[in-house]
Amino acid sequence: MWANLVLLLLSGTSVLGVELSPAAYRADRILIQPKPAAGPAALADFHAAQKIEVLQTFEWIGRLQVLRVPEGETVPGLIAKYQWSALVEFAEPDFTGRAFATPNDPKFVDGTLWGLNNTGQNGGTVDADIDAPEAWDVLTSASNIVVAVLDTGVRSSHEDLAANMWVNPNDGSHGTNALAGNNDPSDDSGHGTLIAGILGAVGNNGKGVTGVAWQVQIMACKCFNNFGVGNISSAVACLDYARANGARIINASWGFTNSLALSNAFYSVRNAGIIVVAAAGNASTNIDVNPTYPASYDLDNVVSVAYTTRNDTLGPDSNYGPTNVDLAAPGEQIYSTFGATDSFYFSNTGSSFAAPYVAGAFALMLAKYPTETYQQIIARVLNATDPLPALTGKCVTGGRLNLRKALSPPISLTAIPAAGVGPFQLRVSAGPNRTCVIEFSADLTAWSPVFTNTTSVSGTFDFTDDQPANSRPRFFRAVSAP
Repeated sequence: MWANLVLLLLSGTSVLGVELSPAAYRADRILIQPKPAAGPAALADFHAAQKIEVLQTFEWIGRLQVLRVPEGETVPGLIAKYQWSALVEFAEPDFTGRAFATPNDPKFVDGTLWGLNNTGQNGGTVDADIDAPEAWDVLTSASNIVVAVLDTGVRSSHEDLAANMWVNPNDGSHGTNALAGNNDPSDDSGHGTLIAGILGAVGNNGKGVTGVAWQVQIMACKCFNNFGVGNISSAVACLDYARANGARIINASWGFTNSLALSNAFYSVRNAGIIVVAAAGNASTNIDVNPTYPASYDLDNVVSVAYTTRNDTLGPDSNYGPTNVDLAAPGEQIYSTFGATDSFYFSNTGSSFAAPYVAGAFALMLAKYPTETYQQIIARVLNATDPLPALTGKCVTGGRLNLRKALSPPISLTAIPAAGVGPFQLRVSAGPNRTCVIEFSADLTAWSPVFTNTTSVSGTFDFTDDQPANSRPRFFRAVSAP
């Protein structure tokens, strides 16, 4: 599977078309991808000749290695040596990225959760939300779904998160800290705790806020520090941890320049069937033209999210892209759990906080449709968005997340035109793999079931009324099976 990796040659001090400045990457390490044909002994000998210490090896990501830069060597110089060694698919810096920050002109409000249910409060537009109350009539819990929050960590003791924290059965921890190399992913920033609360704060407990999923398992994977700064190697380590420990969804509210190591790591979680929800970023930029990663990766498991305001407009700072951004979700003045204390809450704005709405939605979808593939689950969510004029040409769907439609697609019943004289036929459309009951009535008062079936992958099935014409009038309706 690794034979198709692309090798980009190093020219001078430019890799991947990006000029290398010391502030753009770590000066003490690089990443390499060994060629499949490169034997361990030959690679070890080359490491020894360069006085290299191998810090980490990720077997599931094509034996990707993190190497310490020896004293007296430079990152560009060491990369050049490995590229010319003929032992590696690529060698690249450990680039620095940032968790998406709040725009410079945020407004902080006192905690109304308009993104879940917008009734026009605080100058908002009625129904400019994800229809959460209607969706919760269908399902509130995704208690068996693990969502990995790759971020600045999570305050696991927070009153609104503690009951929903994933627990590692091997060591009792709630995740990993790739920066410190231990299992303590405490949040010293607050960014990750905000995200965790949006997707999965405990619901119906009389405290603070509720997440999109009332019950879910939140895995904390710390790969950014208190300033929101992290590196490719720490992100890769957290991706590999999430994959190895059963995460079904990864929330990535951050961005890097492109990196072969990072793209291969995301490819590995794609092969594991994990859905990645990526924030599009907050630079008012078309990421089709100026990409950010992982949001711009052309992988079918990566869902990129822009943010909308309480009036269903595209956020003024939100990135967009008719090809690379899939949908939008609420992201203006989003109130959630915060890491300062166990009972602290905070409001923030940006695509960082739109992404977890979608991650929480995917958790509920996986809980409702446990046998479906990640492609089917993603298609359900993307096909159920609310189209918005402000999003036309700004993202693939042109729409904002609607959880109710995703969990419970509307049912429509239409007559199939008959060719000449023939039986009366109806078509039910209700989304894929959904069991529906066709009922009939002679008076529109008393209804009786006459046919039950499950829709196909295309979301439909047909019904033929075999009663003689003189038995009519007969009225039909379709309802969801209990």
